[in-house]
Amino acid sequence: MADTDTIAAIATPPGVGGVGIVRVSGPDVESIASKLTGAVPAPRRAVLADITDAKGSAIDSGLAIYFPAPQSFTGESVLELHGHGGPVVLSMILEAALDAGARRAEPGEFSRRAFENGKLDLAQAEAVADLIASGSRRAARSALRSLTGAFSDDVHELVERLTRIRIFVEAAIDFPEEEIDFLSDEALSKQLDDCRGAFDELLERTRAGRVLRDGFQAVIAGKPNAGKSSLMNALSGDETAIVTDVAGTTRDVLRETIVIAGLTIELVDTAGLREEAGLIEKEGIRRARKAMSSADAVLWVLDSTDQDASVPEDEDGVPRLIIRNKIDLSGEPAGPSADGSIGVSAVTMEGFDGLKEALLSLAGLDTGVEGAFSARARHIEAIENARRHFDRGVVALCDAKAGELLAEELRLAQDELGSITGELHSDDLLGRIFADFCIGK
Repeated sequence: MADTDTIAAIATPPGVGGVGIVRVSGPDVESIASKLTGAVPAPRRAVLADITDAKGSAIDSGLAIYFPAPQSFTGESVLELHGHGGPVVLSMILEAALDAGARRAEPGEFSRRAFENGKLDLAQAEAVADLIASGSRRAARSALRSLTGAFSDDVHELVERLTRIRIFVEAAIDFPEEEIDFLSDEALSKQLDDCRGAFDELLERTRAGRVLRDGFQAVIAGKPNAGKSSLMNALSGDETAIVTDVAGTTRDVLRETIVIAGLTIELVDTAGLREEAGLIEKEGIRRARKAMSSADAVLWVLDSTDQDASVPEDEDGVPRLIIRNKIDLSGEPAGPSADGSIGVSAVTMEGFDGLKEALLSLAGLDTGVEGAFSARARHIEAIENARRHFDRGVVALCDAKAGELLAEELRLAQDELGSITGELHSDDLLGRIFADFCIGK
């Protein structure tokens, strides 16, 4: 256990409520409990207590719960004081704890101590903040899976696969007289194939988890009067964008957030793209192209009544979904077609069920997938880096039978994966991660 001082903070959100909690953690918890409540409460039992300040003046009457180390969230002795949820009362209880020997906790310091004392790994600690901030039930469930260790278990399993390959390869290097032919060994070949599959599956689930955590941005683009603004209004259920028959009505970037099957999607309506445009409209087109280049996906809207409608070549590499709008006028079928496009009507709402399913698929999710776990951009980067090391090692083995290079690349891949759960970390990384937590957690 880390040798630290004692910290205290209000653990409930600002505002007025029926109950508020002040949390204290550290080596001086027993002393502080005696000063504030007159005695150390029985472990893990809610005890009715009068809460007083350093002078013995009554502050509140509430519950005191004591969690002796190491059986607590932080791994240290923890005291929770449950008082009435007014900001003045909670501030007075916190000040009394500070007067009794604690100091104010920094953002995320309770969770950081839980990590440093081995109660949580780094991915689980991050999931605490993700669960608190989750914007949908699906995001909350994915964060809970990470908090209970599902993500960490998958990472550890992949590390174990890499370890087994390293053992085999390094044994062959250490005993060259055995003359093991790396490439002809079927066991090694199968392990490498299994590793590739494990990397692919972990990346897929991690990317889906990142989308659930951070949301998905879809830019609506196309030529003027294709029905982009009507599509945005229909998806959002609100008249966010102005709709007229005049081409070029939308000249700025408009944003609206919707939720489909637990996935938060930010819709971005943009100016119609065309060559003949005035000064103001050209600025809108510039902003539209900028938004398209940084989006998670582009929803390219075609007017299905326009026989000359076409989709320009993809310049940014951003995934696209082609939407054939105005099928109520053209008579085209609703929903998905053989070419992957979706037929819809922003007026009658035909085809919108298929459109929503396509959006979930574009985000890497579908209504049947429940295995995603909460993940962050740094997790995806670490897994992608690990995969690159793995691939480089396999190429070195196949091209030059360089087992020592494969072993080194596997070690580097393991280091990348270790950064996810915190086996390898820097103080700077921990500082950046826990600074985003709320105070009291």
